[in-house]
Amino acid sequence: MPRLKILFKITLPIFIILFVCGYAWLFLIKSRTFQFFGTLVDHVDTDQKIVALTFDDAPGKYTDEILDILASKNIPATFYAVGQSMEQHPDQTRRIVAAGHELGNHSYSHQRLIFRSPTFIKNEIEQTNQQIRAAGFTGEITFRPPHGKKLFFLPWYLYRNNIKTIMWDIEPDTYFAGDATEITAYTLNNTKPGSIILMHPFCQTTCAADRAVLPGIIDGLKKKGYRFVTVGELVRG
Repeated sequence: MPRLKILFKITLPIFIILFVCGYAWLFLIKSRTFQFFGTLVDHVDTDQKIVALTFDDAPGKYTDEILDILASKNIPATFYAVGQSMEQHPDQTRRIVAAGHELGNHSYSHQRLIFRSPTFIKNEIEQTNQQIRAAGFTGEITFRPPHGKKLFFLPWYLYRNNIKTIMWDIEPDTYFAGDATEITAYTLNNTKPGSIILMHPFCQTTCAADRAVLPGIIDGLKKKGYRFVTVGELVRG
């Protein structure tokens, strides 16, 4: 028994330390507002009633539908594009740019870029940047981490190459995926001046709700006096 007590006294602090360290790592990997290196933007502090509407995992099957909605409402948006998806949908990618919207980098393969080699991360970003330029986009290319995950090598590469990390402060389908009523209410009630809104309208199942509510969210925010801008415009002020 004495040996068990001694073992318990030794192992318990170790277990607690490991637990706390693990939780801290998880927090840093998932944080919307912090990274070790470079510039991270999750919203912009401003008194102007401006917001940036962003779409992840572009382009996709429903790109034309989203572009038609944006055109009918006469607003710009920012599309965070996946390199492989751009290869599969080159016409839609070019249409995004031709319509005056912004293209951002969302990696080539949409894999989580944590515990990956610097070479892997470099290739993921640079291959996608090449496709963004090939589609005709000439503005600053910002980066959004796949699944919002980041740690050391990814922020270091972005910092060394002067690429901004763009996160978000409004993420309705994270909490209410597939629920059109809740997505709309959450977005309209929580958006504030300088917000970056994240939506996922390109998949076939739960994303249908994002597509369905998009016109209502745009109209609702306009009624509140908001003006829509691209991420680049929002960050530049």
